[in-house]
Amino acid sequence: MRLFYLTILSLLTSLSTLSNTAQGQTIHSKLASQTQRLLEDVQMKNASLSFYVVDAGSGDLVYEYSGHRGLSPASSQKIFTAIAAFEKLGKDFRFKTVLGYKGQVASGVLKGDLIIKGYGDPTLGSWRYPGYKPEDVKTKILASLKSAGIRAVDGNILIDETAYSFNPVPGGWPWNDIGNYYGAGDWGVNWKENQVNITYRGGHPGGAVSITKVDPEMPDVQLINKMVAGPAGSSDLSRIFTAPYSPVALIDGRVPAGTTRMATGSMPNPPLQLGVDIQRWLKENQIYITGSVKTGGNLVIKGGSVPEMDKVIDTYTSPVLSRIVHHFLRKSVNLYGEAFAKAIGYQDKKEGSTQVGVEEIRKFWQANGISKSELAMMDGSGLSPQNYVSAYAEVKALLYAQKQPWFADFYEALPTYNNTKMKSGTIHACKAYAGYQKSSSGKTYVFSIIINNYYGSQYSLLPKMYRILNVLK
Repeated sequence: MRLFYLTILSLLTSLSTLSNTAQGQTIHSKLASQTQRLLEDVQMKNASLSFYVVDAGSGDLVYEYSGHRGLSPASSQKIFTAIAAFEKLGKDFRFKTVLGYKGQVASGVLKGDLIIKGYGDPTLGSWRYPGYKPEDVKTKILASLKSAGIRAVDGNILIDETAYSFNPVPGGWPWNDIGNYYGAGDWGVNWKENQVNITYRGGHPGGAVSITKVDPEMPDVQLINKMVAGPAGSSDLSRIFTAPYSPVALIDGRVPAGTTRMATGSMPNPPLQLGVDIQRWLKENQIYITGSVKTGGNLVIKGGSVPEMDKVIDTYTSPVLSRIVHHFLRKSVNLYGEAFAKAIGYQDKKEGSTQVGVEEIRKFWQANGISKSELAMMDGSGLSPQNYVSAYAEVKALLYAQKQPWFADFYEALPTYNNTKMKSGTIHACKAYAGYQKSSSGKTYVFSIIINNYYGSQYSLLPKMYRILNVLK
């Protein structure tokens, strides 16, 4: 009888092994078939593909096509920054902004400068977080001044962004991206996610386009309007060009006739904008100021020194990192990626620059098995086309994440596309996805698919990519 049971057990084990092997071979063959179908598509004639799939439980390879080929990943690169931020900064990390002054307070009058010193908080004045919106910041600052007994300022308002690098924009970002909202750089002091909204109305076809509102108004910036109206119902092809510290912003391109639209660009000087807003808040509340608004950056430009704070009045902190990562991955906010990279550089090397922060992120991944040849980062967000990464490296990063105590926060932050938890990436002629797929059999797969230099529209390419990933369901 014992021999009978052992024989049955052995047979069942063999059948299970054969079933799993057959299933694995079926997945492999289906992925190979659909990948070949994609490669033969006209959109892929001049394109490059890197594709890698593993079993999430064992880490065993399921299928690959040029899995180690380095390609521009666009925003799918954000997974490397987010995971490194969780590990190096911690899920409960908070950015800080300090309010203080240089001088003395006597009889309610500050004899000196009121100072805001920033350490890269990308959420200051953001509309995404209750309690951190512009009106909330206003309430906090006014309450802090009241608590400190300050009813007037005999001096300047200084916004000091110099704790971080003078250059807010990473190398490698295209000029036609920098002026748009998604190309806003990361400053030592950020404000309203460094975005400006420009409302305009198109006239008759071929005629002028009028700008009806600029919010915020951007102090000391001349906006040059070169937009023209196209046919009614045509596409909005407006473009915004601004550069850090520049006194000129250009908006041009063709927009639909007879319609009111809004374009969102990046502020050329967010610290100055915050200072002007604070100046207005104080005057509205009868807190008088004798001086003007100055920024650390503009003092540096003029060859001056930046005053140090004598006394701290209050410190304002951002939401915890895990909340910021949620929007970083769900909404693909490039500003947040640069803020994380610089925060890592500041923490590790006391230098809040893109170059140092990204190098620290790369060192982190090299220590965890991803070589330099698999991951080359120019920024923290993936906007630069000079970034390159292999599908293998993205899969390895996702495998690493699932073993960490903060994984639930990371997984929840990933967007859902095509009923799959995955981070997308999109820049010119680049489309990528990296994430996790639970199959109908209960098995979970980890994958990355990156395509560069495809022909035509991304919207016609997407269903062809989904067709491959649907094999994993």
